[in-house]
Amino acid sequence: MAELVYPPVIGAARTLFKALDLKFDIAGTDHIPRRGGAVLVSNHIGYLDFVFAGLAARPAKRLVRFMAKEAVFRHKVSGPLMRAMKHIPVDRAQGMHAYKHALSALRSGEIIGVFPEATISESFTLKNFKSGAARLAQEAGVPLLPVALWGTQRLWTKGHKRDLGRNHFPITIRVGEPVAADPDEQAEKITDRLRTRVQDLLEAAQRAYPVRAKGPDDTWWIPAHLGGTAPAPSA
Repeated sequence: MAELVYPPVIGAARTLFKALDLKFDIAGTDHIPRRGGAVLVSNHIGYLDFVFAGLAARPAKRLVRFMAKEAVFRHKVSGPLMRAMKHIPVDRAQGMHAYKHALSALRSGEIIGVFPEATISESFTLKNFKSGAARLAQEAGVPLLPVALWGTQRLWTKGHKRDLGRNHFPITIRVGEPVAADPDEQAEKITDRLRTRVQDLLEAAQRAYPVRAKGPDDTWWIPAHLGGTAPAPSA
């Protein structure tokens, strides 16, 4: 079936990125398979992360179907777009429907995008990962694709106003080697390995990030352990 909405939305996003003069540093996209199912797993630090994580798949000419909270699909603007792009609504009270929907899409060769922290990390460090992504990959017989984003929190994140001015923000994206999801391995162990891989990629992205805080009033987007004033990680 022809993709009538997703490509134009990507085009509009790229036009916006150009207008904002965002500076992209993307590495590891060769790890995205050009065909077949996979579960793309990313850290979550900003409201626009699904857009940026999806960009990692564009060199392979793939579209990512993200699992997102149902409220996004009820919004009068984002809802029709999300449905038309075949993203998957998740009702946390009844998650099995979304799980089966994602499993069917994986088996048909789609890439499914998951944020295993389930919510934005206000400390900008990795929270604990839920094991759903690993279970999906195991049951569908597909690999997990680890992705780390850095800099996206500066545009729009929880507890801060949107900053969509022409600030030339750098956005760093790192894609790692696929993580196998052996059906005979415990999903929790796969999840631990996956989280370690994303953590390594996140640290690499942070090291590669080309700017530092401009001064004491510009440290909110930097984790405390890196000298910033972001909230400490929750227990």
